[in-house]
Amino acid sequence: MGENGRSRKTPPAGSPGGGPRHAGITDVSYRPSLGAPLGMDVLDFEELLRRGRRRGIPLSSPMRPTFHHLLHVRSGTLGHTVDFSEHVLGAGDWLWVRAGQVHQYHPAGLRAARGTFVIWQPGFVTAQPPYEQSPVRPAGRHLAAVDLALRHLEEEYADLASLPLDVHVETLRMLLGVLLLRLAHAGPGTAPSPAGGEAFRAYSAAVERDFAGTHRVGDYAAALGWSTRTLTRATLAATGSTAKQYLDARVLLEAKRLLVHTEAASAEVARQVGFRDPGDFAKFFRARDGRTPLEFRAQARGRPAPHRPGRRGGG
Repeated sequence: MGENGRSRKTPPAGSPGGGPRHAGITDVSYRPSLGAPLGMDVLDFEELLRRGRRRGIPLSSPMRPTFHHLLHVRSGTLGHTVDFSEHVLGAGDWLWVRAGQVHQYHPAGLRAARGTFVIWQPGFVTAQPPYEQSPVRPAGRHLAAVDLALRHLEEEYADLASLPLDVHVETLRMLLGVLLLRLAHAGPGTAPSPAGGEAFRAYSAAVERDFAGTHRVGDYAAALGWSTRTLTRATLAATGSTAKQYLDARVLLEAKRLLVHTEAASAEVARQVGFRDPGDFAKFFRARDGRTPLEFRAQARGRPAPHRPGRRGGG
């Protein structure tokens, strides 16, 4: 996390005055550490813990940074949760966490493991994270190339005085791009395909920005200047899902974040993800998850599921 980046708690909706059982999600903005180049930072696990303590941010609580994280474990193991996916990273593993994802660390592993974090603002490099994100452990020739790319990045990052600042930043931009491209080709099945291209990138960014405003693919198509068929083809090529499935998955993810990490009532969660009618939201949620919103919340928190009312659309 950026050294001087401010953070704030996203308060549970419907709980004015604070004091909820779940404190919400900590939104963390990017600020470079003193002497770091504008746009990115390189630190080790010990420094991450120190920064968390200095800023009063519990790293084991859910956070939503506005910047990308690239985690590399050198020794030990690190447990890490990213949007309800549990990862246990061992020595040699890498994981890219996208800006805007909600994640949290398992503090015991963070204290015991050793490794490197690279963080950067969106737009600092052109490389995009793969749609399906999972840990990567390079081997063989890929391992040697990734290690070399990381060492070169670390050395250039530490050498602030040899080059003019703008040249230094541009060099880091290129070296980070090399590291990310090497990692993209280091996992099983080679690199992610650039399929989907400009249309999917534009659609994905629009969905991220406006998913609570409209749930109709046609609205995005009209705003972006493509047909719904083009957006569907592009999204299928990039993710294996249709444009509507991709949009619905984003709405569902945000609903789950709010249900688990805040005390917002189901009706308030519905409003925040763009449903005027809580009953429509409950039907949407159940059709895609198999549970009502409150059943999902209870099970995610390890509580008995509430009694499901007999009427349709409840929850």
